[in-house]
Amino acid sequence: MPTVADGTRLWEIASDSKVLDVNSSYSYVLWCHDFAETSIVAEVDGRPVGFVTGYRRQNDPSTLMVWQVAVDDSMRGHGVAGSMLHHLFDRANRLGMVAMHTTISPDNIPSQRLFESVAKARGLRFERRDLFAANTFPDSHEPEDLYMLEPEIPEP
Repeated sequence: MPTVADGTRLWEIASDSKVLDVNSSYSYVLWCHDFAETSIVAEVDGRPVGFVTGYRRQNDPSTLMVWQVAVDDSMRGHGVAGSMLHHLFDRANRLGMVAMHTTISPDNIPSQRLFESVAKARGLRFERRDLFAANTFPDSHEPEDLYMLEPEIPEP
């Protein structure tokens, strides 16, 4: 689990990604404090090289909402993101969360494939829905689609 001391490094990884919407450094420190149980950090030699931030959805406590996934340039292509998602989802399952949701912009094919591979490996349904149109945001921002990894619902 992340610690407050990891917050600065998480902010650096997010900033260096050139892909994520970077939040304030304070928000990463606060996230490590308040949402450590639903977040994860990958480390090499004690130094964070990747993270997943998430939270339990208030309106659906059985769902882990993944906020951001980021991996340091030096570790990309080594399966770090997938491994973190699996470990985090294992922990979330122990806490009663059986579904994982996230938002992904339509042009972020690598993230879409990442979550699809996690769903497939875990035998989960993988669905996409429109969530936020570009005009929802006050600045120039792509739309965000909701991706849902959920248990199969048995046929009646």
